[in-house]
Amino acid sequence: MKFIAIIPARYASTRFPGKPLADMGGRPMIQRVYEQVQKAVDNVWVATDDTRISDAVAAFGGKVVMTSAEHRSGTDRIQEAYTRIGESFDVIINVQGDEPFIQPEQIDALKNCFDSRDVELATLVKPFRKEDGFETLFNPNSPKVVINKNNEAIYFSRSIVPYIRDVHHAEWLDKHIFYKHIGMYAYRADVLKEITQLPQSSLEKAESLEQLRWIENGYHIRVGYTDVETIGIDTPEDMERAIRLL
Repeated sequence: MKFIAIIPARYASTRFPGKPLADMGGRPMIQRVYEQVQKAVDNVWVATDDTRISDAVAAFGGKVVMTSAEHRSGTDRIQEAYTRIGESFDVIINVQGDEPFIQPEQIDALKNCFDSRDVELATLVKPFRKEDGFETLFNPNSPKVVINKNNEAIYFSRSIVPYIRDVHHAEWLDKHIFYKHIGMYAYRADVLKEITQLPQSSLEKAESLEQLRWIENGYHIRVGYTDVETIGIDTPEDMERAIRLL
């Protein structure tokens, strides 16, 4: 099985402009992400629409491909990047460019989902812990995943699903295992091309979660599991916490 990892990185960000180039202990964040991914995947690229990011990646010896600034999602950027790279792979892994603490074992868990030729897509989930508390579970910026007995995602939601009937919400984490979505994906090469040609779906628009488009159109998303807690960086305040962690 031949894997490639592509890291989409945009300079423009409403909450944190220039985020991929933010300094983390003497290295830009995009470099830290790249180096972490290299521990699990031999072939790693950055896909960007900005020459400043492209120059920074080239400066540390990374591989980079320029893409359009018009993409609606990271998946669309991944498809263009993969086409431009021009080499054939079985599976493309999409690692978010704001996850400098991503661990090799998490990427391996995603790779291991493709133990069957029938697997089309895969993503990663992490159980919510009881010590996280209800407020963490309630957070709409942390999508929840419902999983079937075949380890496939059957729904993603910003709401808490499932609803635990006749139990006070303070006890929900005692009564059920809720899963947090870790926004890393892997796609079969032919499936990636197909899903980027689909129109936006009604559930995707409602929840603002592109993976719902795939489910609505009948694709199956295999789930890999992790217990590792990573820190995604969306704001300058997140970066301050991340630097303290370093």
